[in-house]
Amino acid sequence: MNIVNKLSIVLALSFATITTFAQTKPFELEKKWELTGFKNPESIVKDDANNVIYISNVNGVPTVKDTNGFISKVSTDGKIINLKWIEGLHAPKGMAIHNGKLYVADINDFVVIDIATAKITNRYTAEGSTFLNDITVDKNGNVYASNTFGVSTIYKLDNKGKVSIFIKDEALQMPNGLLIDEKSILVAPWGIDFDPNTYQTKTGGSILKVDLKTKAISSITKPIGNLDGLVKALHGYIVTDWLTGKVFYIKNSTVTEVLDLPQGSADLEFDKARNTIYIPLMNDNKIVVYKIKK
Repeated sequence: MNIVNKLSIVLALSFATITTFAQTKPFELEKKWELTGFKNPESIVKDDANNVIYISNVNGVPTVKDTNGFISKVSTDGKIINLKWIEGLHAPKGMAIHNGKLYVADINDFVVIDIATAKITNRYTAEGSTFLNDITVDKNGNVYASNTFGVSTIYKLDNKGKVSIFIKDEALQMPNGLLIDEKSILVAPWGIDFDPNTYQTKTGGSILKVDLKTKAISSITKPIGNLDGLVKALHGYIVTDWLTGKVFYIKNSTVTEVLDLPQGSADLEFDKARNTIYIPLMNDNKIVVYKIKK
């Protein structure tokens, strides 16, 4: 199933229910630079220890095991250090860093990369998964990956190397973006009542909270859209809507549109030191970078 091709033809969207957006922007975004030359870039993560960013490149169909996928290494000022820093992946998507390791979601696998040696050291398969998407890591080194299309599930790779289902529940609304936030996982879902022909949903995804201990699910916002990346920024959160390309800021359950990008805005990163957001544009094969100005 060629998801990239199907998604790229979706131009007009409507949702049965959407949240009420604030009219006044809490900040302005000033474009700093953009960089082209990537192949379906899906996720960006900043390596603070080495002051670089890594970009996952699907490079083809997001569900096909073709070894075409790769990770790029880029400077924080927009220079490609190594376009194919890590090769041999299938369709790498979400990423997270913990203790010198880069964790990558690759269709059915948690892939572990040693940053210092730039080598893949382990692959852990999530049995029953169909579309591992975003990744987040807790303070104890447990890694969580969302499974978006197929079964609404969050998988867990614990710090002993064991993979299990952390939670499987349709109330996760096809989970995409994940973010550890104190004692919870925040979830940016795709939505409810999915149409596989258009990739629209009748109801957009709401930002959810999953308690790490009880696994109770609660909603933080009303429906927003077909959500992808989710990061903590300033005093709230920033989330992307893949199908519309829009970028939203969320604070105290209030949602404000802060940027309107082309379709395909994916798993973004926030650089606290520079007050900057890095956003991959999956369909346009580039990344764009904006500085937050209050």
